Amino acid sequence: MSATESTLTLVLALGADTCLAPLTTDRAKSAIPFGGNYRVIDFTLANCLRSGLRRALVFTQYRSHSLQQHLRDGWSIFNPELGEFITSIPPQMMSDSAGYTGAIDALYQNLHMLERSASNYVCVLSGEHVYRMDYAALIDFHVARKAAATIACIRPDDLIYKDFECRVEVEGEAVTAFAAPAAPARENSVASMEVYVFSKTAFMQAVTEVRRAAPPGPVDPGSVLIPHFIRQGARVVPYLFGGKRGRVTQDRYWRRIETLDDYYEANMDLLRPEPPIDLYQRDWSIRTYHAQNPPARTVPGRSSAEGVCINSIVASGTVIAGGGVNHSILFPRVSVEDGATVEDCILLAGVEVGYGARLHRCIVDKHVQVPAGEAIGDDRARDAERFTVTPKGIVVVPKGFRFAQPADGPQH
Repeated sequence: MSATESTLTLVLALGADTCLAPLTTDRAKSAIPFGGNYRVIDFTLANCLRSGLRRALVFTQYRSHSLQQHLRDGWSIFNPELGEFITSIPPQMMSDSAGYTGAIDALYQNLHMLERSASNYVCVLSGEHVYRMDYAALIDFHVARKAAATIACIRPDDLIYKDFECRVEVEGEAVTAFAAPAAPARENSVASMEVYVFSKTAFMQAVTEVRRAAPPGPVDPGSVLIPHFIRQGARVVPYLFGGKRGRVTQDRYWRRIETLDDYYEANMDLLRPEPPIDLYQRDWSIRTYHAQNPPARTVPGRSSAEGVCINSIVASGTVIAGGGVNHSILFPRVSVEDGATVEDCILLAGVEVGYGARLHRCIVDKHVQVPAGEAIGDDRARDAERFTVTPKGIVVVPKGFRFAQPADGPQH
């Protein structure tokens, strides 16, 4: 049996996040739509699929309906009769709390599933990051070094932004410290990607000891477990992301989606002439659920003006009828009517942009009907009265928002 066949994967998709509201008002962070086609969790699960990890438990809790639905519709692809599965695990109510109190508690409440498993290794992942990685190479690295724990790390120079949750101090092939980002940086510091491999017995013992000592809150489990391993004298090794190991093309792209500006910028990354993340590698495609929609198209509007689409991602079922779309991402079944302009925007599924409307630098959540002549993104003060406006000026229109009345503007 290969190392990957002997690995159980635990994906943390607990979902509580107010920094991404209103996008997370009624959906988990890992279920946020991304890139015109995907949900954020698809990147982690696609990495599992391509890496040969076919046994995964997805821990869910807050606002999990859309995530559960997506897992059912898009990821019911494995054969349980062969011991393969992706299974959603809500709180098991095995502690005094009404739900998971954090990542460590989620792991602790489900240790009985690891006990029943024949696996020798545990891969712990977040379902809330955007990146591509061959976990099989990481697991082989862990096994070859006979480590208790292995941390996937990224060089600070490869980070898209310079702040990160935990700094990993490395000496040779050993992790010597797991520090908060406020700690002074050293020359041999790298950043944790929140991707871990553990030997199962050591992992179960560590989770039990850490959880009983002081139940941690909703934090990266590695920030608690790795210092515990180091104090115990266990072997903890770093695995450098973006090297020559593995089958994935090394774009070295890893992004945490922490704020609405992060979300906007990560989507806009896909519109660069050479996107920093390679979504077009044939043998490492990102799987997702695809609804049965007709192809996207541009057609003339009622004025006979042609629909125009420039440097944009346009998903199936979208119709641009005489409107203009530039440097934007349109999810399935978006419609842009005659004379409307959409620039530097993200429009989620089912958004309708009415005649002559103007949208600029905004995120419009699902099923919003933008009236004829409406303007969003032109007047920050007016936008702030109605919507969320980020520190960088991105306007976010919540899901299902209903405009009080059509704005004055061009009429049919």
